[in-house]
Amino acid sequence: MSAEKLQITISDGASRRDDLIGDTMLSTWDIVCVAIYFALVAGVGIYSMCRPNRGTVAGYFLAGRVVWWLPVGASLFASNIGSEHFIGLAGSGAAAGIGVGAFELNAMVLLQLLGWVFLPVFIASGVSTLPEYTSKRFGGRRIRTYLAILSLILYVFTKISVNLYSGAIFIQQALKVNNLYLSIIGLLLMTALCTMLGGLAAVIYTDTLQFFIMIGGSLYLMIKAFQAVGGYTELQTKYLEAIPEKLIDNSTCGLPRIDSWRMLRDADPTVSDMPWPAFLLGQMPVSIWYWCADQMMVQRVMAARSLSHAKGGTIFAGYIKLLPLFIIILPGMVSRVLFPSEVGCIVPEECYKFCGSRVSCTNSAYPKLVLEYMPSGMRGVMLSVMLSALMSDLTSIFNSASTLFTIDIWAICRPKAKQREQLIVGRIFIVILVVFSILWIPIIEQTQGGQLYIYIQSIAAYLAPPIAAIYCLAIAWKRMNELGAFWGLMIGFVIGMARMALDFYYGEPVCHEEDYRPVIIQKFHFMYFATLLFWLTVVISIIISMITKPPESWRVIRTTFITRHDLAEREDEMELKEKARNGLLHDKPQDIDDDDEQQDGIPWYRQFFNWLLGFDNSEKAQQQEVAMNEHIAQLTNLHQENWENYLLNIMLVAIIILTLVFYTYFSINPFTTEEIYEIQRNKLHELGYDNIF
Repeated sequence: MSAEKLQITISDGASRRDDLIGDTMLSTWDIVCVAIYFALVAGVGIYSMCRPNRGTVAGYFLAGRVVWWLPVGASLFASNIGSEHFIGLAGSGAAAGIGVGAFELNAMVLLQLLGWVFLPVFIASGVSTLPEYTSKRFGGRRIRTYLAILSLILYVFTKISVNLYSGAIFIQQALKVNNLYLSIIGLLLMTALCTMLGGLAAVIYTDTLQFFIMIGGSLYLMIKAFQAVGGYTELQTKYLEAIPEKLIDNSTCGLPRIDSWRMLRDADPTVSDMPWPAFLLGQMPVSIWYWCADQMMVQRVMAARSLSHAKGGTIFAGYIKLLPLFIIILPGMVSRVLFPSEVGCIVPEECYKFCGSRVSCTNSAYPKLVLEYMPSGMRGVMLSVMLSALMSDLTSIFNSASTLFTIDIWAICRPKAKQREQLIVGRIFIVILVVFSILWIPIIEQTQGGQLYIYIQSIAAYLAPPIAAIYCLAIAWKRMNELGAFWGLMIGFVIGMARMALDFYYGEPVCHEEDYRPVIIQKFHFMYFATLLFWLTVVISIIISMITKPPESWRVIRTTFITRHDLAEREDEMELKEKARNGLLHDKPQDIDDDDEQQDGIPWYRQFFNWLLGFDNSEKAQQQEVAMNEHIAQLTNLHQENWENYLLNIMLVAIIILTLVFYTYFSINPFTTEEIYEIQRNKLHELGYDNIF
């Protein structure tokens, strides 16, 4: 994606967007719905502030590890489905059909890989963050520091920026505002306040609220969309006919893809945007990183009250991940059917009139559908849905980023930092993230693309495979050592960055332009590249590990899947326990601040500050912290009741079968190639184009 194609600003196009929403404005009922939504979020945030142990590191960053399976699963879903999904998934559905749904079905199974393989190791090792796990598994600090810094960079430059941009699209079009700063700053401040004061508990419980709002509102929109188009069967035919009135002469640009109704497509990347071998072999490592080795996702399941509840959360989230195909992607395709000349525009000047972009307007598919087909009041609900998606993603990012910075970076700079300092640093870092996000808005305003979701996946394909490879080897192979892991990461990073730089430099041409890119980019799909990068990292890491000294035998105790139940003593356990007592996980409340021992002598503003941040040195708080620490210590034994195991394993088998059934069904094209040509030929004849085919 070239810089030349991306330099179309939202603000320049805002005045042209009246064509999108016409005279549609938010009514009084819409505003009431949005106000109720914000009141509910505030109420859940206040409730989370009243929970105990908010003033401890484990209580703040891991919610005390007492969350049951439903909030865990709901938080996984809400943290994943951000505003970029409503904009990006629907946009990709409008642009290229059902293929992008493969990412959602893939997640159904990989969530279970997290629950059954990765998570037991992370829990048994007793860590709080994934970079901390690498330090315990391999020793040293450089891998831990590198992964923490890389994760923070990815959060800022992909997740936060993409969320702000996609949320901005909907807010601009719904509220008819040219200046995004006030709305975006308001959202950022609210999400930051919720995260700072309540910690992960506030994030999880507000995510649960956002989950039900998202599902309810988007299901309603899906029903309205299918009613408008005449049902699923009618959609299959009408989508293939969704051709804009103005086309580029002697070009098939603007016509729906022949494989629009195939999920896994032809293996040749020159004719397919979703080659099935590339997806199964290349996208898998990227998804393993996202679902099994990314702090933002893993932190939610690590907050579960037991391994069974963590697995239950991944099962619940896995089944719910089937919904985006129906509530986001298919409505995006409906939007193209209802507005083919706007959403499906291909002539740059026409696209610019509609959405301010000369590349494509498919990213406006979902907002267009909401603003045109929702009655008064429901538009406010759908605006709340988009705000839910935006806020749930941002709160998750802020909390995970502050956790990484505090435990994996600040702890290195200040190894003897007390608990109070760590908690304040974590909250201050959220403020820094918010400021950086606000400063990033002008750049986001200049960044648009035709398929936002595919763009996100391509960036991940260049950076994530080496990380996934190292975590897979660390958990599966005891012989893996620190040198192999480090150099595998470094070489993989350099190769990935080189490919990403080439992609940005050359850029993908739009439909009607000649493709002058080098063959290695033109014919080497980013998913095939991810496959190569993953296995290259694996081979390099294995070779270096084999020709260098093996890791100390005690380092693999409870840090690999095979040794997760090993009860032997680790040499670093005494040091870890001492560090926990001194302020990492199990600080004594009296260590927080000596001044807190005599509450009566503390000024009122200091008492208010302590209450606001959850610092409590009362006898009840001490008893609650002791109970929490005992509970956390018991989690490492990975105990599960037999009936829990049987039930969870049955549901695991069911979700795998369900995934295979849906992959098979949606990968069979309901039309032959000749039938598709005939459908499109008839539509083109109606539009006055008889020379396209």
